[in-house]
Amino acid sequence: MIYVALLRGINVGGNNKVDMKKLKITFESLGFTRVETYINSGNIIFETDKQNQNTIANEIETAIKSDFELAIKVLVRDFTSIKHICEKLPNTWVKNEFMRTDIMFLWKNMDNPQIIEQLQLKPVDNVTYISGALLWNVADKDYDNSALFKLVGTKIYKYITIRNVNTVRKLYQLMLDKKQQTDLQ
Repeated sequence: MIYVALLRGINVGGNNKVDMKKLKITFESLGFTRVETYINSGNIIFETDKQNQNTIANEIETAIKSDFELAIKVLVRDFTSIKHICEKLPNTWVKNEFMRTDIMFLWKNMDNPQIIEQLQLKPVDNVTYISGALLWNVADKDYDNSALFKLVGTKIYKYITIRNVNTVRKLYQLMLDKKQQTDLQ
């Protein structure tokens, strides 16, 4: 199966520095194949026959602790999950100089539709819940007025990892490419 591991809070503001080449080796040492990293923010696509995403995430967290001496939270999503997110994203929701769109991947204990009620949304926020994620869109000019800033330091914030829409769409394309290569074999 094809997965993406989303590492929370690495290589941000000079903290929790993790070299992607070394991280790839860590993943390969776990028996994962066709390992590919994408940008320095902790996105690793890989294949494994293992199917329990929580078990895979725990194995990765343990290996990172051992290899890098860092306690990093890891969220694992399969190809179908990332595909579903990308299918639900409106094509008009982008990240550019006029608009920001972020995908907030949710840990299981925060993954429910009622999470929106806890967000204290403002009129500038466009937020959609889908299983496993929040899709958050706001005009760039309104970004500083978004409720997104109120999330920092909250219980919810501890159980999400955020990627911008461009990154998520690229991860989906990389995973799709791997799937198509596998299907041809």
